[in-house]
Amino acid sequence: MSYKPMLTKEQKKLLKKKNEVNRRRVEFHRQEWFRYKKFDDSWRRPRGKHSKLANHLGYRPPVVNPGYRTPKKVRGLHPSGFKEVLVHNVAELQKLNPDIEGARIASAVGYKKRIDIEEEAENLGIHVFNKVVK
Repeated sequence: MSYKPMLTKEQKKLLKKKNEVNRRRVEFHRQEWFRYKKFDDSWRRPRGKHSKLANHLGYRPPVVNPGYRTPKKVRGLHPSGFKEVLVHNVAELQKLNPDIEGARIASAVGYKKRIDIEEEAENLGIHVFNKVVK
């Protein structure tokens, strides 16, 4: 079954632009993340008077700024266009609107309950992002 969200023409255009920008966006790493084992590469703003990264010197990697942000009307949407909703049980599926929302089954859900959720989602016509491969 093919699932497609109900989007306006403007939203479709903006979603296409968002996905294109996301494909080309560079990865932002913490300053000197490669140098120390205790630093993971998750972004932290560079601070300090002598920081080359904070001063935006050209030979340094790019720094997070608002120019990389996605259009407001499609911000937070899954690349398919659905709004992601975390689901823990079958009862939570009943609250979803299949035209604009898709389900992501929580990682804490076991295999048996996951199968039940997937079957119910199929009956309700709700898209599940992380279906188990059978």
